[in-house]
Parts: sequence; C-alpha cells; structure tokens
Amino acid sequence: MAKVPDWDDLPEVKGMPKGCAWGVFDKDGKKDVYGTLNLLTPEIIKSAYSELKDGVSVSLNWPIGAIETPGFSRKGLVHKVMSFVDTPLAAHGYDDEIEFNTQCSSQWDSLCHFHHQESKSGYNGVQTSVEALTQTYGNEDKDQKLPTLNHWHKRGGLVARGVFIDFKRYADEEGRSFNPYNDDKITVQDIEAIAKKQGVEFKKGDVIIIRSGFTEGLTGVSAQKQGELMGSHRTCGVTGDEATAKWFWNKHFAAVAGDMIAFEHIPPKRPDGSEGQVSELVLHQYFLALFGMPIGELWDLKALSEKCKELGRYSFLLTSVPLNVPGGIGSPPNALAVF
Repeated sequence: MAKVPDWDDLPEVKGMPKGCAWGVFDKDGKKDVYGTLNLLTPEIIKSAYSELKDGVSVSLNWPIGAIETPGFSRKGLVHKVMSFVDTPLAAHGYDDEIEFNTQCSSQWDSLCHFHHQESKSGYNGVQTSVEALTQTYGNEDKDQKLPTLNHWHKRGGLVARGVFIDFKRYADEEGRSFNPYNDDKITVQDIEAIAKKQGVEFKKGDVIIIRSGFTEGLTGVSAQKQGELMGSHRTCGVTGDEATAKWFWNKHFAAVAGDMIAFEHIPPKRPDGSEGQVSELVLHQYFLALFGMPIGELWDLKALSEKCKELGRYSFLLTSVPLNVPGGIGSPPNALAVF
C-alpha cells in the first residue's frame, strides 16, 4: 500500500473541509468502501499475531439488553422464545427470535451511520437513502457502492492489533474527578499520558480502545437508575474538535472504540464555546464520513482492564466480525481481545 498522507498532506476535496480523505483509498478507478480498514494489510495482520503469548481471550461485548430503555427513542432488546412442542415439529426443544436497535449496546458504526451534515454525504461522498440501504439477500449491494458493514465479510472481518487506553483506572489512581454521565472530556493529552504510563506505543493499523467507565455505571442497576444517569443527555467522551480529529488521523488507526455511548462527548462544543446539537458531533463527521474510520461504542471493557493489569501489557490481537446483514448500518461487534 502506498504511504497514507498525514492530515496536512491530504489532497483538497472541493467543497469539503480540510481533513477529508475521500479518494485516498480508491483503487483502479473504483470508489472505496472500507476506509481505514485498508490499513490492515497482510503484513500488519501478521505483526498483530505477535501479541499471542498467553492463550487467553476476553470478550468485549456488553449484553444486548443491558440498557433497559436505550436513549434517543431506540428500540431495546425483545427476546421471544418458542417451544417446539407448540409447533409442527412437535418435539422437545426451543427456537428464539430477537429484535433490537443495533445502537442499543456494544456496536460498530458503519460509514453510513452518520454523515457529514452540510454535504449530507457519508464516506467517500456517498449519498444514500432508506430505500437503498434496505436490502434483501440476493438484491444486496454486490457492486460495493455503499460502505455498509456486511462488506467487512469480503475482507475476512477485522483482525488487528488492539491497544487499550484505561482512562478510568488512570483517573481513579490520579484521584481525578470524572463523571461519565456529564460531558466530561478525555483529551489527547490524557491519551498520550496514559499510553506512556502503560508502555503503549501506537502503530499504523492499530485499533485504539478507550475505557471511561460509562457502561460499568449502568451495569447491574435498575432501569430507573439507568434513566436517572442517562436522563440529562450529557455523556463523557473524547474531546470533539478538529485538533483531536487531526491527531487520530495522523496516528493512522484502523478504527476506534470505547465504552462511551458516542465515543465523543455530548453535547458537542462549537468553536465559540457554546453547546451544539447532536447533529453537530465533530468526531462522528470526521471519523465516519470524512476519514472512513469505524467507531465502536458501548463496548464492555471492565474484564479487559483487569486482564491488562494482571498481565502488565495493554496490547493484544483483536478480532471482530459484525453481523452479515445486507445494508447493515450498525452491528454488535462480536469482538475478542486475545493475549
């Protein structure tokens, strides 16, 4: 793969802000749908396998029904169990059906999930619709015109080196006050300080995973308590501004993930310091629409924190395979950290 340009060297895209990476990963005249997953070359993946030393794996997937009433009027888990006895099978056994909004628990955001708002465009300039994204098997986007999650299967899912930034442990040890249910911010300076303390060196193609404690505070508490914690519609996250977006691009991560509900803080801050609307989220527009960098949210990171602390290392082999749903916009990550 040719060298990926840093932020300052990205070619200008007419009508788009600085930092737009449309066309960077295009090949042979075909528009790309994978974005920064293109950084996961065979050489990068083989290097990631050097993390396998202990023969231990950790699930990073929060239970799908962990939030009783998801925010933004999204549908929570509905689980229906059926006995074979009550069906034409007339046997002892069970089937089940599940339905849920793919944003209600641990998930990947596809590059169609949140567009650059001014241009109404997703990654690589794609403009789509409910009709185009509602696909059935046999009538799916076989030409790969839309950057949806089902296309990940054509490249074998995601296999990468994961690097863990345990902000929650760092904040606790430093005696730092941090409220996951307010718009408290995790800065680039925090990330760099934690990486240095943990002995983490970032490499091209890494997937950076950040723990804030957001999912842990919602685990094992009543639906009423969850509602109280989430009711302000203010949540912690990585600082959402252009300088932060530039730092993430220049590190050439393949993807980002965290246990936060939006990875970046809500509400967003405008350049003048005033509070913006959800439609003004900065990192979502840069990462998903302009960079083509997938975002993972609401991942379960407590066990990973404990294992990293036990082993004294904060990098590992990461595997993830989203649901193979034609036109998939979001999906449980089915993610494992393997040491």
